[in-house]
Amino acid sequence: MKARLPQGYGGGGAGNLQQLARQAQKMQDQMATATEELNAKEYEATAGGNAVKVTVTGEMEVKAIEIQPEVVDPEDVEMLSDLVMAAVNEALRAASKDKEETMEKISGGLNLGAMGMGGLF
Repeated sequence: MKARLPQGYGGGGAGNLQQLARQAQKMQDQMATATEELNAKEYEATAGGNAVKVTVTGEMEVKAIEIQPEVVDPEDVEMLSDLVMAAVNEALRAASKDKEETMEKISGGLNLGAMGMGGLF
């Protein structure tokens, strides 16, 4: 007995492959556009009740660090370092989360690293 595929499956191998390639190219174009937009965005985070404010870009680079004068204590440089580190890490997490969520929306949750698209972000 010969197995039969449901209607719409098989038969059009080359056509289906071309359609899949077009869909993949469209997804890759969308991801490239989204990556450009995300890289241009800025993310802010604060620590110590706004004593330290950090701005990072979507490219994960620190753009600005603002420190309120009253938090600068020569006797407690370690506390200031901790506040800066906390604000930087939080801003970077926000940027990373935004990129991850945006790419997941475009890809429908597919792991595209195996398809060579993982380098886009």
